[in-house]
Amino acid sequence: MGPREYRGPWPYTQGVVKPLPLEAKLAAFEEALSELVRSEVLFVQLIHQDLVTAGGKRIRPRLVFLASGAIGGAPFELELALAVELLHSATLLHDDLIDEAELRRGKEAAYRRYGNAVSVLSGDFLLSRLLHVIAKTGRLELVEMFAETARVLSEGEVLQFQVAALEDHSLENYERIITAKTAALMALATEGPAVLKGVEGEGRQALRRFGLHYGQAFQMRDDYLDLMGSPEVLGKPVGGDVREGKATLITLLLMERFPEAREILRRKGREEGDLERLRVLARESGVAEEVEARIRERALLAVEALDPLPDSPHKEVLRELALEEARRLS
Repeated sequence: MGPREYRGPWPYTQGVVKPLPLEAKLAAFEEALSELVRSEVLFVQLIHQDLVTAGGKRIRPRLVFLASGAIGGAPFELELALAVELLHSATLLHDDLIDEAELRRGKEAAYRRYGNAVSVLSGDFLLSRLLHVIAKTGRLELVEMFAETARVLSEGEVLQFQVAALEDHSLENYERIITAKTAALMALATEGPAVLKGVEGEGRQALRRFGLHYGQAFQMRDDYLDLMGSPEVLGKPVGGDVREGKATLITLLLMERFPEAREILRRKGREEGDLERLRVLARESGVAEEVEARIRERALLAVEALDPLPDSPHKEVLRELALEEARRLS
């Protein structure tokens, strides 16, 4: 059976706001997503089973539903959640191929199983489904926001390669990369409900600022754990960023203080003991603690961004999500 429209609890054509518990909305989201990415082409279907319908934390759809709830519920929130996740999933397919990643969510990356062409074209298929579902909202501004976010994501990926190739490592470039590659999409997830409901001014800006700061804290923590975490917890080998020549916050601070850290990054951690040496330097120099403090600062900026919004259970969950990024550092 080919792709078809989901006709479950929230019909596309009505944009109904359903006062359901968050977990019920996420369950309906999973059902709708499965319908949207169904394909008659076996390899496309297998990739989507691996990547899209395999679960995961669903952080971005969760942000959509919580942001919607924080402003009293927005029409077409399900469609927005689907579109955000489709864009995220398409970038994962393309990024894994570009980064030559071996694993995705603990499983072999799609391009390694099915080949480069299948992986790239399946990512394009997801983008086509995104266009289908976002058009159902009838909001041109939202379509423009998705187009702009896709541009930012693409430029962020290219910038990351440019910085690594030219060894143009700096804190400024790192901020630009994590904002483009991660925070921009999360900001779209949190600002989108305001657009759908017609909320302007302080409320809309509060949601956008939360998404940006939360996304930055999220990526900073992810980068920190890539070096300082454990393979068992991460579900993948540590040190992936170093092996790809990518300087993250922790390695940037190490390079500022230790010339050998710059040499390790330049040779992409190929010598035995390189990664462990970076870990030791980070712990003994206090760089690890400094990075943890910066992540907490960014998470607190996300919490503060919520101040203009009225108190609600949804706002409190958003607050806890941001604080969790500061806590989960080991």
